[in-house]
Amino acid sequence: MGGLFLAALDQTVVATALPTIVGELGGLDYYSWVVTAYLLSSTVSTPLYGKISDMYGRRIVLQVAIVVFLVGSLLAGVAADMLQLVIFRGLQGIGAGGLMAMTFAVIGDVVSPRERGRYIGLLAGVWAFASVIGPFIGGFIVDNISWRWVFLINLPVGLVALLVMSRVLRLPPVHRPHRLDIEGAMLLVVGVTALLLALVWGGVDYPWSSPRIIGLVGTGTVALVGFAMWEARVEEPILPLRLFASSVFSISSALGFLIGVALFGGVIFLPLFLQIVSGVSATNSGLLILPLTAGIVVGSVGSGRIISATGRYRLWPIGGMALASVGMYLLSTMTAATPFTVSGVYMVLMGLGVGGAMQVTVLVVQNAADYRDLGVATSSVQFFRQMGGAFGVAVFGAIMNARLAWELPRRVPPSAVASVDGDISRLLNSPAMIRELAPDVARGIAGSVEVAIQSVFWWAVPMMLLGFILSWFLEEIPLRETVGPESDTAVESTLA
Repeated sequence: MGGLFLAALDQTVVATALPTIVGELGGLDYYSWVVTAYLLSSTVSTPLYGKISDMYGRRIVLQVAIVVFLVGSLLAGVAADMLQLVIFRGLQGIGAGGLMAMTFAVIGDVVSPRERGRYIGLLAGVWAFASVIGPFIGGFIVDNISWRWVFLINLPVGLVALLVMSRVLRLPPVHRPHRLDIEGAMLLVVGVTALLLALVWGGVDYPWSSPRIIGLVGTGTVALVGFAMWEARVEEPILPLRLFASSVFSISSALGFLIGVALFGGVIFLPLFLQIVSGVSATNSGLLILPLTAGIVVGSVGSGRIISATGRYRLWPIGGMALASVGMYLLSTMTAATPFTVSGVYMVLMGLGVGGAMQVTVLVVQNAADYRDLGVATSSVQFFRQMGGAFGVAVFGAIMNARLAWELPRRVPPSAVASVDGDISRLLNSPAMIRELAPDVARGIAGSVEVAIQSVFWWAVPMMLLGFILSWFLEEIPLRETVGPESDTAVESTLA
């Protein structure tokens, strides 16, 4: 839980700090990149960690992941410019991918599926709590110390987690050496990175019809098709395609993707809305999204305990995605005049929905997978959830930037546009700097950001509704009460 807390915290701890960071190191057009770099590297490394842990054991892989994460945190904390920060955030993400995948896989090593709901619920609650409390912690640090401590604070916490893990985590030794699927990993990295770059740059830095964007889309598509073809023929694939033969795995992966979109769509852009549109401080913006935290934690932990008690799970993702859809729609209606108590209710609804559905995706996949595939199956469903977050931030960032490019010239006075030689993006700095502009300019910027983020939430609603539809097709398989290799025989007998 300690290692998972760190990895999840750094997904969003920069959310409230980002306006200040980009105000100091760059413009708002870099806003989503500091988050996207972390999500991208943690996403593509997740299935690789799962496969390595199935070969050499979870403990050593988990320890290596913590060390990589801490090195990345140290370098991000001393970054001198935006490019360095993005690169070091990517290094952080490589470590975080192992933390997030291995924590859930370790539970699969030591707890039976029937009892696992309680533990996975706790872990999912920690993951969600850290993800959503991150903006508050980031805001407090920015307002009272320096944004650099957003990253440096990981060092003492991470060292304690590493020490405790080294002393108390005892797992059976594993040594099943096979050839590592480096080619598959490279194809996956190239494919995902190219498509994310196209989404981030398209319509902002380059026209969607430009050769650069078309080339990135083509490269990403070819690489991912090549990845699928390679995984079908290689002896030890990084993402075994046989997993998709299970409808439980396929539907859970899709649900995880959509949940990642919902969570990051809410967490990353809510602080920006509150700071620029509502005019609150970074710390207060973190406090104001605590209802989302409470909803996710209650939904995750509560559903986990009930699932362990009853052995039934299917209704949780159905109800969860329904609530998340309603919550996301209500968030799309927020304006500067919306009372904080009302927006808090919207966040609670979305949080309860996401929390109730999120932890089920890991539980059911571990229950349905063979023990030999436990690590790669767990990391794969985590991979798709992370992928949803990465694509969600990239797509929503592109939507926000495109809407800002349309709204700003219509809302900002012509004199202000002329003062920056027509490059309105130069007016988009930290919230504090925006508030120091002339009142009519600040109002124009705030109004543009309000409409842009409303569009982000509005476009997320169909994603949530798709998740609600998918959840009806999730098969209910009896939860096993055994753990270890013998559990494969037990579940085969049950299904027979």
